Amino acid sequence: MDVPAEALLGIALGIGLAAATGLRAFLPLLLTGMAARADLIPLTDAFAWLATTPALITLGAAAAVETLAYYVPGLDHALDVLAGPAAMAAGVVASASVMTDVPPHVLWPVAIIAGGGVAGLTKGSAALVRTKAGLATAGVANPVVSTAETVGALGVAALAIAVPLLSLLAIIVFLVWALRRAGRLLFGRRPPTEPDA
Repeated sequence: MDVPAEALLGIALGIGLAAATGLRAFLPLLLTGMAARADLIPLTDAFAWLATTPALITLGAAAAVETLAYYVPGLDHALDVLAGPAAMAAGVVASASVMTDVPPHVLWPVAIIAGGGVAGLTKGSAALVRTKAGLATAGVANPVVSTAETVGALGVAALAIAVPLLSLLAIIVFLVWALRRAGRLLFGRRPPTEPDA
């Protein structure tokens, strides 16, 4: 199957935006709608509503509430639990909305598996960092983590819009690193094996 370059760029853009939804669910969708409104990126016909004024107002309000809620002690951890499924759904929407040159029989599996999956992995990694930082500092570092997540969501979404392939490469590197760190945290370091003599 020959996949046009435009389709690959759309997939890379979609996965980049999906990764950003793992940090903040609504902020990347807001940036997607704003970028489409400014004719910086195309949207599929099914998701053209993201660039409408009511959608932008709603997404803006939701992004502001979500961002501020992560600064409330205790609520930030509850949001990490509740926002997991929302981040995955937002990842599917973000990725599917920009894959304009991808046939539907490819679009939906990629949006669900890659978009939702990368959003879930990013959300899980961020929740793990928040929990570890909260335990290590008795919650004092949580505002710093919240700020880093918001800046990360903005940065990843902006990078995905500006340079989709570079964004995809950065996401792959981050996920490999995060999965290795999570594996060490969960399973501990393995003792070095001695070579057979």
